[in-house]
Amino acid sequence: MSERASRPTSSTSASESTAEATRAPASSNATPEPQHPLLIVFTLWLLVFSSASQTMIISPIFPMIGDELDIPDAALGTLVSAYSLMVAVFAILAGPMSDRVGRRRILLLGCGAMTLALILHTLAVDYFSFLFVRVLAGCAGGVLSGAAASYIGDSFPYGRRGWATGWVMSGAAFGQIAGIPLGIVLASRWGVSSPFYAFAATMAVTVALLYFGVPQPSVRRSDHPLTVRRAASDYIAMLKRPEVAWAAVAFFMAFLGVSLFVVYLPTWLERNLGATDDQIAMMFLVGGIANVVTGPQAGRLSDRVGRRGIILLACIGLSLVMLLTIPLVTNLVSAYVVFFIIMVLVAMRVSPFSALLTALVKDERRGSLMSLTVALGQMGFALGGALAGPLFAGAGYYSNAVLGAFFVLAMGLIVWYRIPEPEAR
Repeated sequence: MSERASRPTSSTSASESTAEATRAPASSNATPEPQHPLLIVFTLWLLVFSSASQTMIISPIFPMIGDELDIPDAALGTLVSAYSLMVAVFAILAGPMSDRVGRRRILLLGCGAMTLALILHTLAVDYFSFLFVRVLAGCAGGVLSGAAASYIGDSFPYGRRGWATGWVMSGAAFGQIAGIPLGIVLASRWGVSSPFYAFAATMAVTVALLYFGVPQPSVRRSDHPLTVRRAASDYIAMLKRPEVAWAAVAFFMAFLGVSLFVVYLPTWLERNLGATDDQIAMMFLVGGIANVVTGPQAGRLSDRVGRRGIILLACIGLSLVMLLTIPLVTNLVSAYVVFFIIMVLVAMRVSPFSALLTALVKDERRGSLMSLTVALGQMGFALGGALAGPLFAGAGYYSNAVLGAFFVLAMGLIVWYRIPEPEAR
């Protein structure tokens, strides 16, 4: 066959190449093991620790933010929603950029921007100034949102991605163990802006490690022009595939359910059990230990037995515990036990689901897919944060727990029935 005959016609080449680029490779295990894998995992771990800590610290210090900045309960949830919405918007923009210019550059840009945004929390003196700096942090978080998981997908074979993802995502759990308690202590002694300075310092260290020690993965990059029209057509092509569309819906459901449940949990504990700031910090430490212990093991197990069954079991268990939280939590000891179980179940679904997503498309579209799902997840978290305040103020915390459990269970059922397990393991 001649070269001319082997080329697609001009009327079909663009659509065919876009559709082909969204399909997963026949064997994701073709990716070789990277050099210095531990350095890569640690750098991405520190990135996740810093970024997740500055996000998670908001909910535990809600009462302090409200008191110091004179913000009513119903408005506090909008601080979460504004951050999440900006993450969603900038994730959509950053995904195609990372496919085109490379993950390392996007990681450097996002970490640098996050460092600056966290330093600027010194400007927060009232509701609107605090909202402004959270919006800036959300823009940086959107740039970072899918890049770490995409880097793992680029650098590790599919049979090792559960292990790598589990350790990287345990950075968020370590934030619960060390970052959140430290942040609560700093906020109670030096004001609500002080925790963000500490996380700015760890993010600055991440920038240095990325620059000097983490290479650009040797994978094929997108060679299409970086235009809004092209990015939109790629997103549409991905969403036309049922498994990708359902993965996006599942991510949305997961974040919506967690946001509804967890945003006002510290406030409920403070008002119903008289929990102090230090006791809430201890609860997050206990939950973080559960996450650190469970996350890497769940990822490694999913490398051997598959991802979907683990995700479904975790979602069923998590929804049941959410529903039973109010009758079970009658004192601080029971609150610690329940929160420990919740974090075990959350960790059981995070790393397997992230690893599963990395195999749904080819290398040159992985950044777009991860950013798209994260963006929809953040929209879910924003919606949950916006609904959580009126629900808590109007119907009590039980309404938050019931609605959160419903969406968590829906996420597990979607993964089990609608998202295929890749053949290569």
